[in-house]
Amino acid sequence: MPALFLSSGDLIADRRYEWAREAAAAGDFAAAADVLAQAVELAPSFAAAWFLLGEMHERLADRDGAVTAFRAALAADPGDRHGAALHLARLGAMEPQEMPQAYVRSLFDDYAPRFESSLVEKLDYRAPALLRDAVLSVCKDTGRPARFGSMLDLGCGTGLAGEAFRAHVDWLEGVDLSPAMIAQARRKVIYDRLQVADLTEHLRDAADASARHHLIVAADVFVYCRDLAPLFASSVRVLAPDGLFAFTVETHDGEGALLGERLRYAHSEVYVRDALARAGLTPLRLDRVSTRNEGHLSVPGLLAVAAPALNATPSQANT
Repeated sequence: MPALFLSSGDLIADRRYEWAREAAAAGDFAAAADVLAQAVELAPSFAAAWFLLGEMHERLADRDGAVTAFRAALAADPGDRHGAALHLARLGAMEPQEMPQAYVRSLFDDYAPRFESSLVEKLDYRAPALLRDAVLSVCKDTGRPARFGSMLDLGCGTGLAGEAFRAHVDWLEGVDLSPAMIAQARRKVIYDRLQVADLTEHLRDAADASARHHLIVAADVFVYCRDLAPLFASSVRVLAPDGLFAFTVETHDGEGALLGERLRYAHSEVYVRDALARAGLTPLRLDRVSTRNEGHLSVPGLLAVAAPALNATPSQANT
């Protein structure tokens, strides 16, 4: 069910939406769908109700009803703060696409206050520590200093990766699309610079300003990106010639990028290797790891530490 609620402006319709949420929470999806149908009849542009109605139809195995509702939600909110287009893509009713910025921003603005307690305590999130250990291992294996002049934390969130790497960098910069997440990171007083921005736009502006970072880290950020090649290429433009690029992704045994039920992209190992090669990066490590649990099961993932091809040591790569 969507965390985001945007009032319809109709008190009765809003009340029906709340009743529907209560019915859905109790497992009565049919009753929730009936009440939501009444809500959207009262307020035809009620995006939140249309979106929840789509979810209820999915729970009831009514694909056509879900598609109709999600399309109505998208029409009511073209900025797509609920992520209706992602559901349509997953249902095969729309071509897969990048996640709407408004959806990602709304998702994490709402999630920010409870992000760390939910992620670390409930899902055993471990990407930052795994990335730190892998980067330090690469430094040892390749004879690189285990200290970096400047690190860019892509999608820094509340600063978990920043905390893991702070002792190993002189200058720590973080960027995230969510203002609320940046506010949480700022409270830790560990970053030298924090900025609210889209990752692609930030990397473009940094490249235009001739900025260079000795380490770029992206901890579980690329699960919200379908096409990794442009981000990898943009990252290379701001990576020092002797720098390292470290990130995690969720993975699957098929091909390409796959949008899962939890609306996170999983990327195959072949896809990741190809995207790195196209960006002129060579993996020094490419390990199968799990950065989090879902339903008490480890989510399959990949951890990569890469370097510009001319300065890489391919023999260090793990398969």
